[in-house]
This record gives sequence, structure tokens and C-alpha cells, in this order.
Amino acid sequence: MTDAQETAAGSTAQPPSQDSTPAPVPLLEPGDGIPPVTADADALAAVVSAFTAGSGPVAVDAERASGYRYGQRAYLIQLRRAGAGTALVDPVACPDLSGLAEALDGVEWVLHAATQDLPCLRDIGMLPRALFDTELAGRLAGFPRVGLGAMVESVLGYTLEKGHSAVDWSTRPLPEPWLRYAALDVELLVELRDALEKELDRQGKLEWARQEFDAIASAPPPPPRKDPWRRTSGMHKVRRRRQLAVVRELWQARDRVARRRDVSPGKVLPDAAIVEAALAVPETVEALAQLPGFGNRNGRKQLQHWQSAVDRARALPESALPQPGQTPNGPPPPRAWADKDPAAAARLAAARAAVTAHAERLNLPQENLITPDTVRRLCWEPPADRGPGAVASALRGYGARPWQIEQTLPLLTAALSASADS
Repeated sequence: MTDAQETAAGSTAQPPSQDSTPAPVPLLEPGDGIPPVTADADALAAVVSAFTAGSGPVAVDAERASGYRYGQRAYLIQLRRAGAGTALVDPVACPDLSGLAEALDGVEWVLHAATQDLPCLRDIGMLPRALFDTELAGRLAGFPRVGLGAMVESVLGYTLEKGHSAVDWSTRPLPEPWLRYAALDVELLVELRDALEKELDRQGKLEWARQEFDAIASAPPPPPRKDPWRRTSGMHKVRRRRQLAVVRELWQARDRVARRRDVSPGKVLPDAAIVEAALAVPETVEALAQLPGFGNRNGRKQLQHWQSAVDRARALPESALPQPGQTPNGPPPPRAWADKDPAAAARLAAARAAVTAHAERLNLPQENLITPDTVRRLCWEPPADRGPGAVASALRGYGARPWQIEQTLPLLTAALSASADS
């Protein structure tokens, strides 16, 4: 075991108990006040100049309009850096943020739950080369609650205002209480980062965190999701292929309307209505209008639009109907392993038990020690050579970071070998 491993394995550090710390202090106003929204070229140039001259990491956050608008576009970008203060940038009014991206190039970005914000930041040409994720840092350090409010309270002793995270951030002008909330979201991010870095270093996990942050920053954008209509809520009720075709046609018709109107698809037609139509496969507009989700909110023209989608599904030949399930990518569900491959089921049971126990010793979530998908894939199709070298190579192929391989290789090699010998 390396020194870092011994330190981490022996660490039992927990966030301070509520009994030993003073009551948290409400953080009601940004220290520098609420900055004006940057919404024109001159204001943006001033922000770029200030952040170029600033020092140290930059705190970054983004607000979307999920549930209100189509897609995951950013409608407000919040930034804070020592020497520059806080900026609230409207990326709709200022679509060219290349100057800001250049000013922050090479600067460490501090985000909370970075994977949530990076896609919309990527869409406007802003991506970090180095980052620090305070949520992930909290997970690795063993904090039981890792939301931003909980982390700021337990680590720094402040409470943040709540209540505006799910509002329609495409609203213009943005109300002052929302802007206050947005500014406060980045007010203490760098201070939180510094405190978590010290805690991770104390626990011997700082290098682990750095590897995780590097993996997030260097990850390519995910490929387009195949058959996104299959994620319609309530799909478990839909069994027949003709019914699946109705879901697909209605989902695609709804998506076209939502994209054109720039509204959330659920506001155009709820998932529940799509599923009801799929189960009934109505033959007429009148029959469709009797189904939940259609009669009260759709005029005759809209009903005809949805009925046309149903009719397209009804007219498809059998050969063109979608299959009940997607082509599997990876192992089958673990519940089926005992029947399909008892030896693989035994390998998985041994590996899971070992990984769970080690994660508890390290005081971090099991899924951060090694992803469950990686464990499943390794156990379902282990390398022919089950020695450490081959197993380590397989783990690297599944995307495991060096620290994860170092921590889990002995456990997983033993689990594979034990099942092979049984």
C-alpha cells in the first residue's frame, strides 16, 4: 500500500457534527452587491478585461430553462474571480463569448456538479482545460450531502438562499431576487474549493480528485442518444410493437413542434398522453379526444396533428415496426445472470462485496471508487488471462482512472480468480 492509500484507508474524517459548530450564518447578499447583467458588447468587453486581469481560479455556473424551453441552452452565466468580482452574463444577448473564453483559457474553473453545466457551456464555446468540481470533491471526501447549499453550510458555515434553481431563466428581464440567487451561487465557490482541497489532501485523496477532474475536462461530448423516444416516461406499460410505433411517431411529432416553438416538449404534449394513445391506438380524432391528456388542451387542428402521427404508426408494415427492446450494449441485467451464466453471477457477487467493503473503508461512494458498469462488464467477460496485468488493461479499456485501478485491482483480480477456481 502506498502512503496515500494508507492515509485514505485509515481516514475516518467526517464533516463536523452540528453539535460542535455554531449555527450557520445566512448569506443574504453578494459581498459586492448584485452586478448588472452583461447584455451588450461594451459591457462584455469590460467583463473580459476585468477577468483577464483577475487572479486565481474562476468560479463558473450556468442557469438553464429546463421544463420551459426546448433543449438545455444556457440563459445566464455566472462568474467570479479574485480581482474581477462577479459577472452575470446573458449569453443570448451576447452570443459571441470567444473573448471571454480566451480570457479564461488556462485558468482553473471551479464548478459544482460540472457535468451538468459543461454541455450548455460547450454549446456557447466555453470549456475549461482544468477544473475543480466541488460536488465530486465532496463525494470523494466522504460528505453525506453534496448539494451546493449543504456543502457551503457544512464546510464554510453559511446558508445560501434557495428557491430559484428551477425557474424559467429565459425570462427577460430577470427579476432581482433571481439575480441575487445567481450571484450567490458563485460567491463562495472558490473558498469552498480551497477548503475541500485541504481536506482531500489531508485524507490522501487529492491526487484521486485531480485525476477525476482531468477526466471530466478532457471527456468528449457524448454521442447522440439512440432512439430517445424510448425514454418516454411510462414506457414500461407499452408492450406491443404497434404500440411502440405510436410512441415513436407521437414523440417525433411532438419534438418537431417543441423545437419550432422553443418550448419544453412536455408543455406541448405530456409523456402520459403519448403512452395513453399508444395503449389505445385510436382510429379517429374523436376517439383520441377521449383519452387523458388530449381532450382538454387540444383544439381540433392539434388533435388532427396527433391523430396523423397515430395513423402513420397504424399504417406501418409489420417489418417496419420497432423491436420491443434496444440492441443491448453490454451485459444483461444482473438479475438474469444466475440463469444465463452462474459463474459470471458468482464473479459479480464476489466483486461487488469486495468493492463495497473497500469503499466503506475509504469513506467514499462505491460508484466513485469504480463504476458499477465497469464491474459488470469485467465480470461478464473477464480477460482470458486473469492476472493483474490483464485485469488492469481491461479496467483501463473501460475508462477507469489510475487511482481506481490501484485501489480495486487486487480486489477484482481476487474475485475473478476465486470464481475461476470454484
